[in-house]
Amino acid sequence: MEKIGLIFRETLESRIEKELKESNGIYIIKYSKLSAPDLTLLRQSLKGSNASLLVAKNSIVRRALTDANLEILVKFVEGPCGVVFAKKEAVDASRALYKFSREHEHLKLECGFLEDKFIDRKIIEILANLAPKEVLRAQVVTAMKSPIFGMVCVLKQTLRKFVYCLEQIKQKKSTIEKSPQ
Repeated sequence: MEKIGLIFRETLESRIEKELKESNGIYIIKYSKLSAPDLTLLRQSLKGSNASLLVAKNSIVRRALTDANLEILVKFVEGPCGVVFAKKEAVDASRALYKFSREHEHLKLECGFLEDKFIDRKIIEILANLAPKEVLRAQVVTAMKSPIFGMVCVLKQTLRKFVYCLEQIKQKKSTIEKSPQ
């Protein structure tokens, strides 16, 4: 009969591996001196951005990261730390983590792995301060629309001047015809 601890470790490791495969972004955080209610608040704020926090024994996390070819993150798994898995929009998770770290000084953002690239604390902060996706899309559409709108205005003014010119010619001809010679 297997020991319960070994079964628990294997189950936890398989869960971490599954989360790693399903996630778009992974973040390593340090939560030293953070209270249990604060951790619960962090989990709730991450839930809104479709992310989850997992706290596990460091050796299990290191093994799972190594098995997933994420050795670059292994050196950051020291002391009380957790792994945040972002399912859909990793930038939303960055925002939630950054905001929470600003409100709670004991939460430290260490690093992450986003779309097959290592990101450090500075990049996480940059991502957190980006405008929402909808705003960025609107800015791109506006930038694309601006030259077209300018061209339409120029063409409209040219047509308006042409019509004005024709109207002036018409008025001159009518005054010439009405005048006695």
